[in-house]
Amino acid sequence: MEIERKFLVRKEALPAGLENYPCRVIEQGYICTDPVIRIRRTDDRYTLTVKSRGLLAREEFELPLTEASYEKLSRKTEGLLIRKRRYLIPEKDGLTIELDVFEGEYEGLFLAEVEFRSPEEAASYQPHPWMGTDVTAEGEYQNSRLSSGVPELMKTP
Repeated sequence: MEIERKFLVRKEALPAGLENYPCRVIEQGYICTDPVIRIRRTDDRYTLTVKSRGLLAREEFELPLTEASYEKLSRKTEGLLIRKRRYLIPEKDGLTIELDVFEGEYEGLFLAEVEFRSPEEAASYQPHPWMGTDVTAEGEYQNSRLSSGVPELMKTP
């Protein structure tokens, strides 16, 4: 079960010293968006993920892929391949803030996500002021939706 909250971050609010945090280079695309079937390259790791419907909480299953399988499947994706850098920022209570800095078509978009162990933990979480507007319930900020190319989301307000 994936339980996460997502926040829209303004460029001027980004935390200082991002280069000091671990960073992953991610490219992902969607074979299908209903249900969500995603392929992802994270550095040199390749996965196929199936997700159920939902915004705050949903089922998620991951399977490993080879690089060759990823390359074949990437030619079958719908819409855009999403490219981003994900910074892993330690948070209180053993949590991690995953700050996505988008590249390519979504350059200028910044989203912070935090995964939780329970819906209650998610509900009680107090985000940092820099994290901005909570967009968890706004499905247009799901990466599967972004892959369809949503012009009004290309830039953060």
